[in-house]
Amino acid sequence: MNPSVFPLIFALILSQRFLNFAKINNHQQWVRLFSYSKYFAIFLFATEVILKATETIRWIWHIYLIAMVLFALKQKEMRALQMFILAFVPYVFVSFFSNLAEVTINDIYNKWDNYFYIAKTLTFMWLVAIFFSQHKQNKAAEKERIKRQKEDEINRAIAQRKVELEGLVAERTAELSQQKQELEHTLEELRASQTQLIHSEKMASLGELTAGIAHEIQNPLNFVNNFSEVNNELIDEMKEELAEVSRQLAAGSKQLGEEKLKLAEEIANDIKQNLGKINHHGKRADAIVKGMLLHSRASSGIKEPADINALADEYLRLAYHGLRAKDKSFNATMKTDFDERVGKINVIQQDMGRVILNLITNAFYAVSEKQKGLALQNKSETEEPKVNYEPTVTVKTVYQPPTGNKKGACVISVSDNGNGIPEEVIDKIFQPFFTTKPTGQGTGLGLSISYDIVTKAHNGQLKVENHTTRPARSDGEEHAVQGAGATFTIVLPLE
Repeated sequence: MNPSVFPLIFALILSQRFLNFAKINNHQQWVRLFSYSKYFAIFLFATEVILKATETIRWIWHIYLIAMVLFALKQKEMRALQMFILAFVPYVFVSFFSNLAEVTINDIYNKWDNYFYIAKTLTFMWLVAIFFSQHKQNKAAEKERIKRQKEDEINRAIAQRKVELEGLVAERTAELSQQKQELEHTLEELRASQTQLIHSEKMASLGELTAGIAHEIQNPLNFVNNFSEVNNELIDEMKEELAEVSRQLAAGSKQLGEEKLKLAEEIANDIKQNLGKINHHGKRADAIVKGMLLHSRASSGIKEPADINALADEYLRLAYHGLRAKDKSFNATMKTDFDERVGKINVIQQDMGRVILNLITNAFYAVSEKQKGLALQNKSETEEPKVNYEPTVTVKTVYQPPTGNKKGACVISVSDNGNGIPEEVIDKIFQPFFTTKPTGQGTGLGLSISYDIVTKAHNGQLKVENHTTRPARSDGEEHAVQGAGATFTIVLPLE
C-alpha cells in the first residue's frame, strides 16, 4: 500500500468529522473550510500518485495534518471533539518526527527504524481504540436518545391524561366555587352577627362608663357650685365692708376705716382662693369630659405618649361609679399602687383605655357577685359565724428596666378578691364569645377584644392567674385553696 494512504485516510476522517460538527452547529464558514480541506487531501494524494513527488508531498501531509489538529484544538466551540482530536495527535507527531529523523540523522534512523515503526503502530492502535471507544459512546448516546424518545412518548401520554384530569378538575372546581360562594355568604352573615355583638358589647361598656361619668363629674361640679355660692356671699359682704369704709372715712374715723379695709382685703383673698378651687375642679371636670370623648371616638391606630398611671386611676373611679349607678348598695375598696417611674409610654390611648376599663369592670363585677353570694350565705347561717368580706380591687403599675438584650416593660395588673376563675375554663377565657357571666350579662367579646388589642396592636402580653391562699391545717401542713380572686396582668414592651 502507498505510504500516503494513511495520511489520506486520517485527513478524510478529520475533515468529515469537523464538517459534520460545523453543519450541526451552523458554522457556515467552517463548512466551507472543511469541505475545501477534504478536497485538498484528495488533490494532494492524486498529485503524489501522478507526479511521484513522494518526499515533498510527505512533508506537505505532515504540515496539513498538524495544521488541522492545532486549528481544532484552539477553537473553544470544538471542545466536544477534544477527545477525538487528541486521538490523532500521537500519530501525527510520531510520523512527523520519524520523517524528520530520516532526513537529518539517517544513520540513527536506520538503526532505530524498527522502533519508529513500532511507535507508529502503537499510535495507530491508540487511534483505533479511541475510534471504537467513540463508537461505543455513540451507541450509548443512541440508546439514551431512544430512551428519551420513549420518555417523551410517556410524557405525551401523561400530558393527554393531564388534559383529561384538568377537565375533571375544572368541573370539580366549578362545584367547589359554588360551595365557596355559599360559604362566603354564610361567613358574611356570621361577620355581620359578630359586628352586632361587638357593638352590643361596646354599648354595654359605654352605658356603664356613662353612669360612671355622671357620678364622677358630679363631684367637681358640686365643688364649683358650692364655691360659687360662697363667693357670691363673700362679694356681698365685701361690698358692705367697703361701703362702711367709705362712710367711716367720710366721718373722719380713719382708724376704723382702715380696719374695715383690712377685713375687705381678707374677704378678697378668700374669694381668690375659692376661685382657684373652682378653676381646679373645673379643669378636673374638663379632663373627665375630654377623656370620655377620646374614649368614645373610633381608634386612630396611632400610638401616642400617654400617662398610664393617670389613665388607670381615672378608669378605676369611673368603673366603680358605673357599677354604683346600677347598684346603690354596692361598696368596694379601691387600692392603687402606681410606680412613678412608668411615666408616659407610647400606646393607642383609646384602645388601651378600653382594655383597662374592661378589666376593672370585670374585677368589680367579680367582687360584687361574691359579696351577694356571701350575703345570702350569712342570712341562711344561724349557728356558724358570719363571714366578714371586704370587696377590694387593686390596680398596680410596675416599671421593669431593660436588662441586657431584653427591653424594658410596663406591667399593669388588675387584682380582685372575688371568686376567681374556675380552673377548667381559665384556658378559654380569652376565646371569642366565651363568658363566665350568666346569659344576658355578657357577650364574651370583652376579654377577646382586649387580648387582641394588647397582643396584636401593642406587641404585649395579657395573662390571668387565680390567687391561692395557704391556711395551715390542724396538723401544721398547708394546702392550696382557690376562690381568693384573680389577677389580670398587661405587659407592654417599652419602645
